[in-house]
Amino acid sequence: MVKKNLFIVLEGIDGSGKSTQAKLLTEKLEHLGHKVYITAEPTKSPMGVLIRDIFNHKMEADHKVIAGLFVADRLHHLTNKVDGVLQKLAEGYTVIMDRYYFSSYAYHSAHMDMQWVIDANRMSAELLRPDINIFIDIPIEISMERIVNNRTNIELYETQENQTKVREKYFEAFHLLNKVENIFITNGDRDEEEIAADIWERVCSLD
Repeated sequence: MVKKNLFIVLEGIDGSGKSTQAKLLTEKLEHLGHKVYITAEPTKSPMGVLIRDIFNHKMEADHKVIAGLFVADRLHHLTNKVDGVLQKLAEGYTVIMDRYYFSSYAYHSAHMDMQWVIDANRMSAELLRPDINIFIDIPIEISMERIVNNRTNIELYETQENQTKVREKYFEAFHLLNKVENIFITNGDRDEEEIAADIWERVCSLD
């Protein structure tokens, strides 16, 4: 039996397989009778539109501005009454989210002080903490290969060095947050089914 109304976050650098694992996890939960809502950031809010414009090079902004926009977008994502995370949880859904606490620096972390990012996210964390943050950790070489093959975010990760810095920042954040967040790191350098089984075991263990 798996607890209902869970808020589960999947984290990982691009190419880690988050979307696939979200789909597999959803199938298992729905088989048990859960209503599941999958969501991601940035949203379609005005802040989310600005973030996408920056990523698509339609406008420019420094890293703290981008992080601030992510925080504002997340607050909207949490609290809006149509499809906000809190609303969906109140409606009885289990929510699976691609990126949460860490998305404000997912693409720009090499330039940010991690404690600043955590402090900027404090309001969101006080409103709602994930029941679990699952980080799918894969070797940088595999990540880069998938990005290039899928033509995904190549402009953001032009070098393996940049991708390595992003991964290192994730671990820096996990170290700083380990006393207040339920963080689970799983080895993503395995078959999809093995990773899914690992995630499922951890989700089933949540109180």
